[in-house]
Amino acid sequence: MNPVAEAPDLPPAYRLVARETVGSTNDEARALARDGAEDGTLVWALEQTAGRGRQGRDWVSPPGNLYCSLVLRPDCPPREAVQLAFVAALGVGGMLGIHVPPLMPVQYKWPNDVLLARRKVAGILIEAEGQGDRLDFMVMGVGVNLVAAPPQARFPATDLRSETGETVAPAQALEGFARHFMIWTNRWLEGGFAPVREAWRAHAFGRGERIEVRLPDRMLDGTFADLDADGALLLDTPAGRRTVTAGDVHLPGM
Repeated sequence: MNPVAEAPDLPPAYRLVARETVGSTNDEARALARDGAEDGTLVWALEQTAGRGRQGRDWVSPPGNLYCSLVLRPDCPPREAVQLAFVAALGVGGMLGIHVPPLMPVQYKWPNDVLLARRKVAGILIEAEGQGDRLDFMVMGVGVNLVAAPPQARFPATDLRSETGETVAPAQALEGFARHFMIWTNRWLEGGFAPVREAWRAHAFGRGERIEVRLPDRMLDGTFADLDADGALLLDTPAGRRTVTAGDVHLPGM
């Protein structure tokens, strides 16, 4: 199958770079960015041989799922640019909402996963280059399980076909994601993080529940109170409220 022959219909803001197979779409996009690729350059591959998620974890990447990475050059400090991970989650959620039954929950797991029926269906990986408060570019990788999910994962995983019985082609999924991501990016540019935060937290996995936040050196246990104005997780623990800027969220016993 030739991805170029089946190129999706994308808004003109995107410049598509389609590949059959790559090691990692993020690596491909980063190399293009270093060579001057414009904001909106979108690398799409049918298969990855060395896909990865957060903290260097392997991202199983068989054909049939969606793998893409977007070059972004936002005109803002890095601390604000990371809010685009929440924008991307809403973009994925908008795409999934087209294909799932009305009562099937699409949720957002802090900081950058999307869940379907309380199982992980998509992940987002942002990598940036720059110095201090100067951001040269960001690469935002998105992987969506359309037809296959890893049988063994740190967090229970699923795929769109298993949950709905519908097979969505990667090109179709890319179209939906790209359009919804552009809609939410425009809202972020016009209104800041507030509208993104409200939409994300309305479907936040574990909000108001007891959760575990796994950090590199310890585990935090408490109630997921809210998302703060910058996107950090607010955790109410026996020792008081904690602001968590990085970690993995799980429900107890998962």
